[in-house]
Amino acid sequence: LNLVGACSGGVTAALLLAYWAGKGESRARSFTKLVAILDIQNAKDTTMGLFANFETLELARLFSRSRGVLKGEDLQKAFAWLRPNDLIWSYWVNNYLLGKEPPAFDILYWNADTTNLPAALHEDLLDLMAEGGLRPGSHYAIDGVRIDLRSVGCDTYVLAGETDHITPWEGCYQSMQALGGNSEFVLSQSGHVQAIINPPGNSKARFLTNTGQHSAPEEFRAGAEQHAGSWWEHWSIWLAQRSGAEVDAPTAAGSEAYNPLAPAPGTYVHATA
Repeated sequence: LNLVGACSGGVTAALLLAYWAGKGESRARSFTKLVAILDIQNAKDTTMGLFANFETLELARLFSRSRGVLKGEDLQKAFAWLRPNDLIWSYWVNNYLLGKEPPAFDILYWNADTTNLPAALHEDLLDLMAEGGLRPGSHYAIDGVRIDLRSVGCDTYVLAGETDHITPWEGCYQSMQALGGNSEFVLSQSGHVQAIINPPGNSKARFLTNTGQHSAPEEFRAGAEQHAGSWWEHWSIWLAQRSGAEVDAPTAAGSEAYNPLAPAPGTYVHATA
């Protein structure tokens, strides 16, 4: 398996890998972690750190618990308030005061594609944030299995965004060092979303790599080499080196042994009365 996780999905993917390692299972060939910080302490000086206090976390916990899910639109609003000038007030002026239609923008369309978050998972994430995240030496456990990120021995591809305000690239770099195995750190020139959604063909795109020795963000930056174009092509080569032979894509979901349980995205994201 080649696992990919972005933002909070990068946290849950890291938990899964450490959980497997704690049970003595080796199922992943590689792990790609996109704009994700595992040690939440590194986010204290960011706009996200404004939400990481007891009162706010407890209010969020009660809000989702009372409904069974945290609706995607509510989660979207929370992230919008992390960057209100760009994600709230600019639209209030353009759409409401000036009466203009918002311009068609692929990133905004992607950003508006929300999904519901189950209250139980939301509470787990809040507990993790309250404890400071997955820090070295922490005693976080899942089903009695102690989570040790250093036991994750597969190779890791870590992407960060140079202007990311939610998961600053320095925090993504430091989180990379908590994992075992060999890691490749890549710094894209964009923010939280655009650092990921960066297809080939953009003449303005660039990213940084550093194949030398480095153990701190400033050391990476000092010896980094700049590349023109999308990091997707760089990642494709890295991933191919850790993948098996190419096979034809399946024409339908599931198999004879494993029938699909429900259409995507799955019944667990549906709100219940």
